[in-house]
Amino acid sequence: MEISDRYHSLDAAIYPWFKDQWQRIVRLHNDKHLPHALLLNGMPGIGKARLAEAIAGYVMCHQHQAMAPCGQCRSCLLLNSSGHPDLYFLRPEETGKPIKVDQVRQLTEFMHNTAQQGGYRAVVLEPAESMNLSAANALLKTLEEPGRDTLLILITHQLGQVLPTVRSRCQRLDCHPPDEAVAVEWLCQQLSVEPPEAQQLLKVVHGAPLAGLAFKKQGHQALRADFLTALREILRQRSSPVEVASQFLKADLSLLLEWLQGMLADIIRILLTQSDDLIRNRDMQKMLKGVAKNSTKDKIFTLSDLVQAERLGLQRRQNPNKQLLLERILIDWSALVRS
Repeated sequence: MEISDRYHSLDAAIYPWFKDQWQRIVRLHNDKHLPHALLLNGMPGIGKARLAEAIAGYVMCHQHQAMAPCGQCRSCLLLNSSGHPDLYFLRPEETGKPIKVDQVRQLTEFMHNTAQQGGYRAVVLEPAESMNLSAANALLKTLEEPGRDTLLILITHQLGQVLPTVRSRCQRLDCHPPDEAVAVEWLCQQLSVEPPEAQQLLKVVHGAPLAGLAFKKQGHQALRADFLTALREILRQRSSPVEVASQFLKADLSLLLEWLQGMLADIIRILLTQSDDLIRNRDMQKMLKGVAKNSTKDKIFTLSDLVQAERLGLQRRQNPNKQLLLERILIDWSALVRS
């Protein structure tokens, strides 16, 4: 891992929905009861990483105020410029790859050094579930004996995938998505959109405001529209599964499967409740109702299980043949409305 990956300036933020978590950490620190290891747990896209960096910045400040770092001491100036020698970031070397044991060994060397600026040394490790078994076991010694004035902040999006021995050595800080009203107001401010658009965007990203912000800014909204239109064309027999699989071969497969899983979940809601009141994908309401009317629960659940299994495979860093995987799933999608 490059030095620039391990040390860089803070990107800290305390979002309105994390006010309680922030106050809890500040109180623990001021009372000198802050644990040596925190595990920030919650769904992706809600701002856990920026909360983690805010926590690191607060404990490393030499003259912090009641609820915030001073922003003026030597430590704060370093944190907000090119990086602080006593703050260490540990992430996979490549997106989707595991955190390796050699990376954890480099972290161990850092932990054995004396703080260069005095005060706290802090580590932000994300995502904790990406550590392979050797890396997780290598981290255990550091979690057991981290040294004085040391804070390790682990971030996880999938708590069940974190090694139990790692979980048990950290104090868990659960981070929940905000209430819809809070998230809608925040997205409206960030994107300069009206509440109905923000509400629909939040439904697509399962209530995660930062995911909604990225979704809009990174052009995923257009990709989703194209993909869902292609799904409709398959059902109408205007496009074949093979053609659509080829069309989206270069797209992010995990995103496509997430959107398809969401569509299937909505169809299941319609089938089970005989109503479309609870569906998330309002913009595809007509198609969803049509599939629910012309398919069966067995077909829908079978395809939903298949999509979920493939999503788990991707999360576990399996490397499937993308074309074949998409073709198989889209053929089954086409078969939903065929007798």
